[in-house]
Amino acid sequence: MDEVKRIEDQLKRAYAGPAWHGPSVREVLANVTPEIALQRPVAKAHTIWEITLHILAWQRAVLTRADGTPVELSPHEDWPSTEKTDATAWNRLLADLEESHQRLMAMLSGLTDPELDEIVPGEPYTIYFMLHGLIQHNLFHAGQIAALKKA
Repeated sequence: MDEVKRIEDQLKRAYAGPAWHGPSVREVLANVTPEIALQRPVAKAHTIWEITLHILAWQRAVLTRADGTPVELSPHEDWPSTEKTDATAWNRLLADLEESHQRLMAMLSGLTDPELDEIVPGEPYTIYFMLHGLIQHNLFHAGQIAALKKA
C-alpha cells in the first residue's frame, strides 16, 4: 500500500470509522440533536455545535491549501459563531461536514506519494504533515464531543 492510500484510510477512519480509539467524528455526532449540540455543560468550553463548525472550517482550509491557495483563518473563521440554531441549520452543518469529507477523499485519490513532500503554500510544512495534522485534529475534537455528550 502506498502512503497516499494509508493516509486516505486513516482520514476515513477518523471521520467515518471504524477508528481504533473509539467513535469517529461521524459516529460521535450520529445521535446529536440541535438541542444537545447547543448545550454548554462545561463552563467556558465550546459547544458541540461550535466544535463541529470548527472541524468543518479546518477541513475546508486543508482543501483550499491542497488546491495551492494559501489560507490563514481569522479567529472568527477558526471558531465560527453559531448563527442559526434550528434543526435545519444543524442538518445543513452535518451535510456540509460530510461534503467536505467527501471532497477531501476525492482530493486524496488524486495525489501521488511524491506530492506529499511538497510544501503547503504559505506554510512551512508539507502536504503529508498537513494531512496527518487534520486526522489528529478531527480525532481530538471527536474526543471532546464524546466528553461533552457525557457531561
